[in-house]
Amino acid sequence: MRRAAVSLILVAVALSMPASAQAQAPLPVQTTMTLSLERVGGKQLTALVGDRISVRGTVGAFVPGESITVSFHRRGRKVRSVQAPLQPAPAGGAFFLVKYSPPRAGRLVVQADHPATPALGALSAKSSAVDVLPRRVGSGSGPASVRALQNRLAKLGYVVGRRGRFDARTRRAVLAFRKVTGMARTKRASKKLMRRIARGGGRFLIRFPGHGRHMEADISRQVLVLIDGGKVRRIYPTSSGKPSTPTILGSFRVYSKSPGRNSRGMVHSAYFIRGYATHGYPSVPIYPASHGCLRVPMGDALSLFRWIRIGTRVDTYR
Repeated sequence: MRRAAVSLILVAVALSMPASAQAQAPLPVQTTMTLSLERVGGKQLTALVGDRISVRGTVGAFVPGESITVSFHRRGRKVRSVQAPLQPAPAGGAFFLVKYSPPRAGRLVVQADHPATPALGALSAKSSAVDVLPRRVGSGSGPASVRALQNRLAKLGYVVGRRGRFDARTRRAVLAFRKVTGMARTKRASKKLMRRIARGGGRFLIRFPGHGRHMEADISRQVLVLIDGGKVRRIYPTSSGKPSTPTILGSFRVYSKSPGRNSRGMVHSAYFIRGYATHGYPSVPIYPASHGCLRVPMGDALSLFRWIRIGTRVDTYR
């Protein structure tokens, strides 16, 4: 099981007991509790199904015999609850530790509670949501697992297909992710790929952020990226010019658009210099194979064509 050691700290101030209870028992210890979650994946708490999530909490004072209830919630429903006894901390105070391996994908929230007792006041702390991703996704995966993959890809700009379906467009999004991250150029959402997503990988670094609304064709990675407002909007897999007819490199502007299919089989073409264009084509292999144009899959040709305007800048580079 995989673990990481970055923590999110949340603090809750202890609540005093009702006056009637205080009259019948010694004043309980008033203190604070913190809750930390070991995590993987960028700024967002992320893990894979089966990963071990360690929940560690601290309490300002050690009170023998007291315990904390740690519960895990998915979609507002409690899926597991554990009693964690308080243990004395070497530096003073107390701590508790719970480990949990989520068996299903989804968003988990961890809650730690201690009801008021004669010895220790009421305590409560809650975590941010932990995004639990499936270990792998394929054609036989359930809709929830596919949506979890699609959501993460879409946030990065990859063009996914029908929600909950591991369809051709979603597989192309996986291929584009693999191209950007330097992985093997397949359409498999393997455990290695899901781990890369969990770690926050797959972001496309814009080469020319000052070019406004424009396209960037990264020839080395074989992707075509639409950028607007300094943000990545869409990432498509592409096939550029083969070694004998390479794609021209530089900065250009679209000067002509031709809808439909032409005599060369190019679909929805947008020309950016001479006969070089972006267009749909039946064959878009994982390597450079065109006569110099930037091919995109047929299923993406129309949406790309509609996004492009006359004058749109096209930056091509290695």
